Amino acid sequence: MHVPSAPATDIRILVVDDHTLFRRGLTALLARDPHHKVVGDAADAGEAQRRAKELQPDVILLDNHLGGVTGVDALPALREAAPKARILMLTVSEDEADLASALRNGASGYLLKTMEGEALTQAINRAMAGDSVVAPEMTAKLVTAYRNAAAGATDAAHARAPASPLALLTPRELDILRAITAGASNKEIARQFAIAETTVKIHVQHILRKLDVSTRVHAAVLATESGLL
Repeated sequence: MHVPSAPATDIRILVVDDHTLFRRGLTALLARDPHHKVVGDAADAGEAQRRAKELQPDVILLDNHLGGVTGVDALPALREAAPKARILMLTVSEDEADLASALRNGASGYLLKTMEGEALTQAINRAMAGDSVVAPEMTAKLVTAYRNAAAGATDAAHARAPASPLALLTPRELDILRAITAGASNKEIARQFAIAETTVKIHVQHILRKLDVSTRVHAAVLATESGLL
């Protein structure tokens, strides 16, 4: 996937985690990038909501395992407090239910604390560029979560469902959507189909427009729900 270059302006970040040492360590890590400015931190959902409203950060890094209200449950209130902020879950939880709930509640991404510092910096930049960012380890679980949800639907519900929007896609666009759903980056897709990465980007733009979605993650979810895989 294309990694955006360094942002032209500073990205203001709020760190939300109930472990003081982790917040301090993460703040120090982010300080390595001159364009990333940690403007505040919070230890629980209530404090996070107050700080978000006060600071209006560009990005909120949100742990899920907080005292009291979980990070996933805190998402609606945080989005209301800071409507323009991109909220990225940064957690140890690899639970597919947490992942699905976070994305449904408006998270712009779901990242794991095991990731490298440079990867986190890139994920923040991508989120600010409008991408949804999901840890590669979680992509398959995202597909599984929505496949299970689709499998639980009744035959009657399927009968009432409108025609799949995937019918609008060309065979090549369907192939690329399958690759996206499997977690492949634009570079990997280009290599897989022996085409230029710029061509892949154009295909992806067409896919998102035809499916009436704004992110690759939503396209993958739609593909899974439609039984593409």
